[in-house]
Amino acid sequence: MSSVEAHQEQLSQSDPSPSPNSCSSFELIDMDAGSLYEPVSPHWFYCKIIDSKETWIPFNSEDSQQLEEAYGSGKDCRGRVVPTDGGRYDVHLGERMRYAVYWDELASEVRRCTWFYKGDKDNKYVPYSESFSRVLEETYMLAVTLDEWKKKLESPSREIIILHNPKLMVHYQPIAGSDEWGSTPTEQGRPRTVKRGVENISVDIHCGEPLQIDHLVFIVHGIGPACDLRFRSIVQCVNDFRSVSLNLLQTHFKKAQENQQMGRVEFLPVNWHSPLHSTGVDVDLQRITLPSINRLRHFTNDTILDVFFYNSPTYCQTIVDTVASEMNRIYTLFLQRNPDFKGGVSIAGHSLGSLILFDILTNQKDSLGDIDSEKDSPNIVMDHGDTANLEEDLKKLQLSEFFNIFEKEKVDKEALALCTDRDLQEMGIPLGPRKKIINYFKSRRNLLVSVKYPRLIYKPEIFFAFGSPIGMFLTVRGLKRIDPNYKFPTCKGFFNIYHPFDPVAYRIEPMVAPGVEFEPMLIPHHKGRKRMHLGKSIKLELREGLTRMSMDLKNNLLGSLRMAWKSFTRAPYPALQAETAEEAEAEPESSLEQASDVSTEETCAAGKGELPPVNVGMLNRGQRIDYVLQEKPIESFNEYLFALQSHLCYWESEDTVLLVLKEIYQTQGIFLDQPLQ
Repeated sequence: MSSVEAHQEQLSQSDPSPSPNSCSSFELIDMDAGSLYEPVSPHWFYCKIIDSKETWIPFNSEDSQQLEEAYGSGKDCRGRVVPTDGGRYDVHLGERMRYAVYWDELASEVRRCTWFYKGDKDNKYVPYSESFSRVLEETYMLAVTLDEWKKKLESPSREIIILHNPKLMVHYQPIAGSDEWGSTPTEQGRPRTVKRGVENISVDIHCGEPLQIDHLVFIVHGIGPACDLRFRSIVQCVNDFRSVSLNLLQTHFKKAQENQQMGRVEFLPVNWHSPLHSTGVDVDLQRITLPSINRLRHFTNDTILDVFFYNSPTYCQTIVDTVASEMNRIYTLFLQRNPDFKGGVSIAGHSLGSLILFDILTNQKDSLGDIDSEKDSPNIVMDHGDTANLEEDLKKLQLSEFFNIFEKEKVDKEALALCTDRDLQEMGIPLGPRKKIINYFKSRRNLLVSVKYPRLIYKPEIFFAFGSPIGMFLTVRGLKRIDPNYKFPTCKGFFNIYHPFDPVAYRIEPMVAPGVEFEPMLIPHHKGRKRMHLGKSIKLELREGLTRMSMDLKNNLLGSLRMAWKSFTRAPYPALQAETAEEAEAEPESSLEQASDVSTEETCAAGKGELPPVNVGMLNRGQRIDYVLQEKPIESFNEYLFALQSHLCYWESEDTVLLVLKEIYQTQGIFLDQPLQ
């Protein structure tokens, strides 16, 4: 007896027609009842846990077709592996599981889907299991062929599915609290719509990505495990960055695509937070963490402390080792999976991630074969304000009278740092001065912590920094200016990209040309126009309107709390003024905050090069380094309100992604269809 006959024998009675009220909730399928049966077209889905619930997501059309071809090839599915999602995931067909290739991620269930029902609390459709879908399809085939409907089936989870006719198929949940005597379930409650074939459900199925990969970009995250306001991981945020890039390639590089000159850029995430916090440091921190305000303290330990970890020699070594080894590992694996890849590699870092990459790049060697390195490059090529010669050092120590002795012995600063107490004694240096000299050079060696930076096994073409604190960290480290002639040993390009209200971002160019005041380059809008910048009168009017609106809301909604507020703090206004004054003092430190006061025309003039050219050194091949995004009109009303959002805006910023694509493809002689103004 077939599975269909078994189901129908168990539920042989016909189901009465549903009431008119229940019919109103059904979604109808346009199908000729007398049409001949045609097999259903399957589509492959995978299951992701989103917000603690299962969500079934369709593979793109090309991946689904490849999976179906592998499934229908007649070969044993066990051991069959099908690359999907541009090669970033592998589907193990026999296991029906999807695994990430380049990073750690929970495996996802994969399903060949033909029949669906509408979910509980949303309008998303859920696929039936493959085995039960075959039962449904067999039942449907018999019903169409014999024109016999009102077929009732019971799913393995005791749900009832009724095929009333080609236009009406419904799904009932099992009755809660039914008896345990195995009685036949009956339909009850509001029915759910059942659909046959993915073409009859509302779901976005994307086209596949171009097979050709022109360039590879590694993206390193900043502090903490979450990278945006939705607390998403670096993998999810880079997925957004990649999706935006694919859309922009379609809209801004049409000619190159039509001429088959280009494929796509692959962006891959690099995670260092998890390895750092798996060293046992979290357990040590937990022992000393106070029990109060638990969530805030956990957030601090898991996020903000990453900055302090990077300034610790021990954990700095762990972080740079992790980032460099991960990029090398992923690069090697990428080449194994893409043996025909001939493109270049670039790197990008967000927030603290950009500083990590900057330190790694400054400590590379010109030759990839030179493995051993110490943190000496910045001291050689950059002005740390500590390039005094031996005579000046001795003057600091009030030991100038011994300079002639060292000069006679041809002992320079480096040689003196290597001298032992006995060496100095043999040169006739008394005990007191000997102790001063030895202690001085010992303290200098302690300052230059022996962090050994690993070698990258490739030479990055461009380094992109998003919302980067590099300038601030270099200044805090005592670096007063960057030598205009300095450039990364192995990387030719450097772009410092930031939002004007990003509180973590700092400029780089003023460190190269400290005596010159000039604006950063304004990044064009991706649609080839400027964002709507309002005149001062209109802006003032809107601000006053928003202020009045907020005052009305405060008076109406918070009036009842006024007395309580007064009891908590008798003089709130001086405190607010003090806070504002402090923030106002901080603003002149960065020319970014002045962008809103500068007219659009002046800023664009700087971007168009109408002002005299500025020497910004060789960090970016003599080209400009600092690039500022245009704020949205609403952001200009309150910079502080949008500050945190501004630091996390880069993942979905079309303007940022387009600048990255433009600079990458320019190195290959491929340009935008139309230059952006």
